[in-house]
Amino acid sequence: MLSPLASDLGVQYLLVAAEQAPSVLNTQPWRLRTVGDDVAELLCDPSRRLRVSDPRGRSMHVSCGAALFNLRLAVRIGGYRPTVSLLPDTDDPTLLASIRMTESTPANATERSLYSAIRVRRTNREPFDDRLVPPSVLAGLRIAASREGANLVPLDDEAAGELLEQVAVASDELAGDRGYLAELAAWTAGRALFDGVPRHVHGPRPDRDPAPVRDFGIGHRGQSRRVDRFESRPQLAVLTTRGDRPVDWLHAGQALQRVLLMATCRGISASFLNQPLDLRDMRRRTDPRHARGHAQMIIRFGYGPVVPRAPRRPAGELLLQDSRKEERLMPLLRV
Repeated sequence: MLSPLASDLGVQYLLVAAEQAPSVLNTQPWRLRTVGDDVAELLCDPSRRLRVSDPRGRSMHVSCGAALFNLRLAVRIGGYRPTVSLLPDTDDPTLLASIRMTESTPANATERSLYSAIRVRRTNREPFDDRLVPPSVLAGLRIAASREGANLVPLDDEAAGELLEQVAVASDELAGDRGYLAELAAWTAGRALFDGVPRHVHGPRPDRDPAPVRDFGIGHRGQSRRVDRFESRPQLAVLTTRGDRPVDWLHAGQALQRVLLMATCRGISASFLNQPLDLRDMRRRTDPRHARGHAQMIIRFGYGPVVPRAPRRPAGELLLQDSRKEERLMPLLRV
């Protein structure tokens, strides 16, 4: 069986899988580099880091971790086993992961289901039904997060209400930061064809406060959108990691994507409320560590309608030159 890197078609499958991952403001801050026929390298694209809201690069790493999980699934679908080394080169912080591929058994049913969910997963900012996600399903999502070295902590109604108040307070504070609003507007104005969060995926404005969805600063730009009733009991969960370093952020991204794909398989939608985490990163405040770890994502789960997909960068734009090919060419270039 040919390695996924042994043909242009195989590489294309990897690129298409990676490009479907969720990312902060749909910045898609990742690149892929092949090294021969058995190693792929995932790199971040620092030019796509949010300089104001993500000064540490935490959100960028979480986003790239989600793309890494999709790459792992694509490798398994090809009948290979991905052996991942995180942050393999201390001299190159842009190199986030090296994925060595060795021939293995065919993908199992769970892996095939998760891979199929990649193309239909969406961030859903529409109102959800009032029916609650069953505890047994939430337990499955918690197990999914734990498999990637993270914790998913579902909140009860009281804790969810308190967190929504914190989200509202953080949103109000961020609304007074011109740099933050300018950066937000740059990625949500809807002008770009291949990235960002265009208006057709913003969703409606909630009919009450505190809001269970993000409004992307629309109200501060003099724009309007429809108002709708949202679920009466938003179901929130916090994704946490034991540490709060780049390697932990990559684990968080992989855990996030495994959780989101499993949720998609169960017919469950998700969106994010990360304003308190943005504010924490921007102010470089000490993380108020949750009892089960450092908060990396705030997720809203529920049963929502079908929504359109946000735009994606062309797969070919994500590919860097095979580094071994470059090394082989160097002697010829010196002649």
